[in-house]
Amino acid sequence: MARTGPNKPGLRVLVWLGVLLATLTAVLAGGTLAGQASWAPKLALDLEGGTQMILAPKVEGGSDINEEQLNQAVAIIRQRVDGSGVAEAEISTQSGRNVVVSLPGTPSSQTRDLIQASADMNFRPVLLAGAGAPVPEEQRAPEDQLPKPTAEPANSSDINWITPEIYREFETLDCDNPAQDERERSDPAKPLVTCEPASDTNPAIKYILGPVEVKGSNIVTSSFQLQQGAQGAVTNDWAVNIQFDDEGTARFKEVTERLNQFYVAAGGDAGNDPKAQFAIVLDDQVISAPRSLAVITDGRPQITGGFTEQSAKALSDQLRFGALPISFEIQSEQQISATLGGEQLRMGLLAGIIGLLLVVVYSLFQYRALGLVTIASLVVAGLLTYLAIAILGWTENYRLSLAGVAGLIVAIGQTADSFIVYFERIRDELREGRGLVSAVENGWKRAKRTVLASKAVNLLAALVLYFVAVGNVRGFAFTLGLTAIADLIVVFMFTHPTLQMLARTRFFGEGHRLSGLDPKRLGAVPLYRGAGRVRTPADKPAAVRTKNAGAAAEAERRMTIAERRLAEKQEQLAGSSKSSAKENK
Repeated sequence: MARTGPNKPGLRVLVWLGVLLATLTAVLAGGTLAGQASWAPKLALDLEGGTQMILAPKVEGGSDINEEQLNQAVAIIRQRVDGSGVAEAEISTQSGRNVVVSLPGTPSSQTRDLIQASADMNFRPVLLAGAGAPVPEEQRAPEDQLPKPTAEPANSSDINWITPEIYREFETLDCDNPAQDERERSDPAKPLVTCEPASDTNPAIKYILGPVEVKGSNIVTSSFQLQQGAQGAVTNDWAVNIQFDDEGTARFKEVTERLNQFYVAAGGDAGNDPKAQFAIVLDDQVISAPRSLAVITDGRPQITGGFTEQSAKALSDQLRFGALPISFEIQSEQQISATLGGEQLRMGLLAGIIGLLLVVVYSLFQYRALGLVTIASLVVAGLLTYLAIAILGWTENYRLSLAGVAGLIVAIGQTADSFIVYFERIRDELREGRGLVSAVENGWKRAKRTVLASKAVNLLAALVLYFVAVGNVRGFAFTLGLTAIADLIVVFMFTHPTLQMLARTRFFGEGHRLSGLDPKRLGAVPLYRGAGRVRTPADKPAAVRTKNAGAAAEAERRMTIAERRLAEKQEQLAGSSKSSAKENK
């Protein structure tokens, strides 16, 4: 069969890499043309500056706010700011009375309103529950099969609250995408479609909830403790206790009487009917949705079910302080300059440039023309990382801090290390006498295991640092993990395919002295030297011959006395045999 063209291994992979870069560039260009994105990455508060607001908390009735309430207020504001997509915000207390919020850039009026609003906690009955992911479009209910109300709702648990519009909103809601949760405060007299975020033990869940039944302001206090068993013995399970006021007690009694009917109708298994659940909602987001297993007449319900001490305390604090009618008044607002300033950014970029130049000089000195592959790989890795950071700034509001810049600088050395491991494996194969094409393939098989193990460690370290650290350190961990992924893409989709193609060129394949793969410089001699000729000991490099001679001398030195005498006797016999042969001649 005739060949249709030259064999170019690696070319297809390089084409796919080009498609990936072109796609990312097109996405960013489209966002820029639409006025929603920018070619430049977004910068964090320490590099760009922003707005600082000093908030004075106000409690209904004019009562003073204590330290615990203030800390909970800070936690609520942080959740709101993070939920609105504002990254790298700084929130702290001032003089034990005020809250200081520093945001990068200029916050929108929606963000201001969100920060100042009082916490809104209430209890709503569950009408429908499902997995947090959106229903695939092909599996969504047809228009003629959407639920339609048949009568006016009799109570908050009546499914006649579910209209076709609400059900469609429930199907399309994605609880893993917080951008869909940006909305105005819900109407307490209408149903609500919302999420319960994923936790360490449970995935995200979405709900259709009925109108508000009990307000959070009816909570007197809450606490957490180890649960008591049927015989009064203390178990190892944690529980959260709530105490309502008189109005809340009466309202909660009515709710649990109704929900308990769904529990009984389900045969004692409340999991078969979500309408046996009531949702605790804070700022229109479900923080817990326990099942009602009995009628609560004393206004002291207990919530149980898989709590740890930390999660029980967190829910208790949310119930106790999240229900407080605290709002915030902006006392002052001012623009602040970058907390680190442009000089620190310039010094950081200068350090990165110096590190990059050192890597370039080392690569060219150590690997000659092969070092150009390292430089090209670093350029591709840098372009891939830059596009990723710019797109994440547009879609996820990611902002690059000075700590993130430090992560990028550290990544230069780690990325170059992957290429060095690969090149050294190739040179080892050449020293063994293999041709360049074979050395590239065998060296890749050995190198990619090392590279994968190294990047797995980098990613694990970045993940651990991201989840346990706070503040700007998370920015360092994020860029470190992002560059590790970019490094893997470049090594597999650029460096290896490029070397596969270069191995078939005359300059590299014949081992030009400037290629970095010169066999003489590497101390390599081909195993096969032509028709009928093989490598002899004299063909071996001087270093190899010296090593073999030294090994033989060391072996002789380590012989035992018996072995030495046996060797001497064999030499004498061999000498006698030679003498006899001469006499016979």
